[in-house]
Amino acid sequence: MRVLLTGAAGSIGRVVTVGLADRGHRVIGLDRVVEPEGFDGPWHSVDCADPDAVASVFEAESPEAVVHLAGHPDEASLPDSLTSHVVTTAALLDAMVENDVQRIVYASSNHAVGRTPRPRDAAAQVGDDLRPRPDTFYGVGKVAAEALLSLYADRYPLDAVSCRIGSFLPQPETTRHLSTWLSHDDCVRMFDAALTAPAPGYAVLYGISANTRRWWDLEPGRRLGYEPVDDAEEFAETVSARSEDEFEAAHVGGPFAGEAFYRPALDRA
Repeated sequence: MRVLLTGAAGSIGRVVTVGLADRGHRVIGLDRVVEPEGFDGPWHSVDCADPDAVASVFEAESPEAVVHLAGHPDEASLPDSLTSHVVTTAALLDAMVENDVQRIVYASSNHAVGRTPRPRDAAAQVGDDLRPRPDTFYGVGKVAAEALLSLYADRYPLDAVSCRIGSFLPQPETTRHLSTWLSHDDCVRMFDAALTAPAPGYAVLYGISANTRRWWDLEPGRRLGYEPVDDAEEFAETVSARSEDEFEAAHVGGPFAGEAFYRPALDRA
């Protein structure tokens, strides 16, 4: 499958481009920066928020699907967050409709539901039927992008999968990560499954590994063929307890749900 992958120079992008290529996909890289050393394939240094530039990439490359990873991975003002996550998604969706591309997989975030209290019952897990509860303007941007994907999946003959990614790291580093970790290999498995699942329509899954202590339900992903293999528990003995652990476990968004991220929505002169 010819896959246009945005944010291809980012931390997730560098892993997924190689992983999807290893699984037989032809990856077309797109990022605002030049291609990383060793990237083997077409590359476009453009801003996803520029609809004309995005349209030109589609015309040049004729992708069959899109993996949308581009976006500022941290908190920003509300307008900046909406541009980074929603406007970029809109530009891609419009180009998809114009070019009859019928699959997009979006790197959403656990912060779309980050204000959800952590389940205290180990048997209770956060599912895909939960109402949006963003913890930051970053989370709001992800919620709004998910809504836009849902709209286009209803309006047009396309499939959209939102992957609410947890903690993407080589290995867990904190107690919270033992619940929220997404390994590099499972990340590739997740995006490959989301690209190839038959007719998902609009769907949400939680981007975590098969963690023994997980807070989020893996069943939405399994319905799409995502079977994670790794478990953060393998690293539990290497993770030291910290004074912040209890606070970070109060909500599923961890520290993003705390007062350190409270700020006005709009920057003023």
